[in-house]
Amino acid sequence: MEQATNIQPTLLFSVLCDDIRREDNGKFILLGLFETIGSRVFPAHHPTIYVMNCWCSGLGSFKQRTRILDTGSKVLVQDEETSFQLTSLKAKHRIIARFNNILLQAPGEYSVEVLSDGDLKVRYPLIVEQINPANQSRYKIGG
Repeated sequence: MEQATNIQPTLLFSVLCDDIRREDNGKFILLGLFETIGSRVFPAHHPTIYVMNCWCSGLGSFKQRTRILDTGSKVLVQDEETSFQLTSLKAKHRIIARFNNILLQAPGEYSVEVLSDGDLKVRYPLIVEQINPANQSRYKIGG
């Protein structure tokens, strides 16, 4: 009897943005890419964060989860675990997570984590800063 081969996938990219749309031809449009959120007051509510992850170079069935951690590394929000399959080493699979009305208690370094089958694949910073009117043009404004 032949055993199923499972080759762990590679996370090709993980991108934060304001919105994701799909054209009729299947291409994705990512709008408002960012890595920093600014707010004049705290706590602040950020309306929506999309995270698009793309997996490749794997073979088999997997489960992915995306989460955002607060400045103390506690889970602030996370999506449902999403199952996906890669049927060849050349296959790619994209998963989109949407987080609404995120409460940001204070400025600081928040984190985005992407897990596959419960194992952390990437953790990257999401900087939240207090802004004033003189420097607001360089920030994604929340709250």
